[in-house]
Amino acid sequence: MEYNYQTPRYLLVIEQIKEKIKEGELEPGERLPSEMEFSKQLRVSRNTLREALRILEEENIIIRKHGVGTFVNRKPQFRGGLEELFSITDMIKREGKEPSTEWLFTGYTDPHSDDIEELELTEDERVYLVKRLRKADGLPLVYCIDKLPEHKLSADFMIRGESMLDALQKDAGIIISYAKADINTISYHHEISKMLNCDKDTPLLVLKQIHFDLDDHPILYSLNFFRSDEVSFNVFRKRMF
Repeated sequence: MEYNYQTPRYLLVIEQIKEKIKEGELEPGERLPSEMEFSKQLRVSRNTLREALRILEEENIIIRKHGVGTFVNRKPQFRGGLEELFSITDMIKREGKEPSTEWLFTGYTDPHSDDIEELELTEDERVYLVKRLRKADGLPLVYCIDKLPEHKLSADFMIRGESMLDALQKDAGIIISYAKADINTISYHHEISKMLNCDKDTPLLVLKQIHFDLDDHPILYSLNFFRSDEVSFNVFRKRMF
């Protein structure tokens, strides 16, 4: 690889480290050498190395675990485009994994204030609440909270199967047409991170969605907490002329 001699040294170090990862000299999940050792290997000052590592951390190529060390970040196995309305079941199957579900709660409950607003609930109306831990080949991947308005469901409705979208269509005759989504990240959450087997340095991706039926009525309010080291989302953006 050829470099311009005017290129800042830390940028060259970044390319060196990326090349080592690409060529397999540094494996995903592998711990990097100490700053002193690594700077000697790369023949740069520790300050130059620190700047390179800072940028690589911002790019999510490496991850620092406090009190443990710095590691090559694992590439998420599961990817999805936010412009596509997909089920978690489909996302898992696309990667050749077997989806499964640990059912934590199903039943009617009183709504929170945001449930009332998002689902346009009537006064004193309850929501059908479903809490699940979704797994891929038996490993925790997503913690799901789903809420449906009581008046849209029959008295004997019960969620069945792995996919919420399929269950609504087959068991309630409700077809989900589209969804509005917001995605954020949160740091370590004592309860949820523990269920997902995440350590304190692994943030969670939170996908909040309001699903609408063919008549534009809000049907499903969902909060999905994904392991950020296993799942990533992308968006296809097209320039408008």
